Amino acid sequence: WGFRGEEFDPKDVNVIFEGGSTGNQRFTPENLTIVGLLNENFKNLNHNLKIYNASTDGKSVSGYVNDFNFWFPKIPNFNPEYVIFYIGINDRFDNFDGRYLLDNKISEKKFDQFKDYIKNNSFLVDKFKSIKNKYSPKNTFAYDLSNNSLYENFEYIDYQTALKIHDKVDDENLILIKNFRSKLDQLNLIIKKLEIKAIFINQLMYDGLKDQKLYLVNNELKKFALENNHYLIALDEILVMKQNDYFDTAHTTPQGSKRIADKLFPLLLKFFKENNEIKK
Repeated sequence: WGFRGEEFDPKDVNVIFEGGSTGNQRFTPENLTIVGLLNENFKNLNHNLKIYNASTDGKSVSGYVNDFNFWFPKIPNFNPEYVIFYIGINDRFDNFDGRYLLDNKISEKKFDQFKDYIKNNSFLVDKFKSIKNKYSPKNTFAYDLSNNSLYENFEYIDYQTALKIHDKVDDENLILIKNFRSKLDQLNLIIKKLEIKAIFINQLMYDGLKDQKLYLVNNELKKFALENNHYLIALDEILVMKQNDYFDTAHTTPQGSKRIADKLFPLLLKFFKENNEIKK
């Protein structure tokens, strides 16, 4: 059905996780990803709760909106009650080459759409790809593992420091925040229509909140969640990442993923207990 992980029956899905590449973590073994670690924690406590990972690389909030409009309706008997939205890093960029494709997953040109349709719906093409991937796999670029200088002259900006250094906002960033809020409002209409119980989690980069755009996006997400009575986990305020927690500026190593999962798990456990999804 396009999710990361094992095949499943859509009617069994109650909780999904929406993220970009930082949630998908497709070059990291399943059991070492954030979602995989969370699921293992629930399993170890004998809780019958599983998070299904709907993250795909590059998605921003616009991509999440498109998932509910164009992807999820195609899945039979699919009606999740809870959606965890992992938001921040990809929404720092409002306009850049490739944003349309990353959020829509559809080619812009009609001829390219036709080719995609053939590739996605041809039995022969599907079998050919399966055999090719099994017997002649290709190397795929993952993260910027050659960036050995990532932690040279390293400076981590925590939330309290970010409050002081990011107090001035220019016109460009004001537009960014306005557009981001507009996307959140579109998502909120879907949440209300489908009566979803939403959980929002903001993000950190390898150097914390050194990037002002991420700091501003995180703050706007907090305002949005508060105004609409959505549950929010503000990672940027409760977690400090360490050296070697990231492969590159955005994607966590197994060490970093565990640090995030360890912080999220007790909060999610408490949330689901309060919503009677887990016995107290």
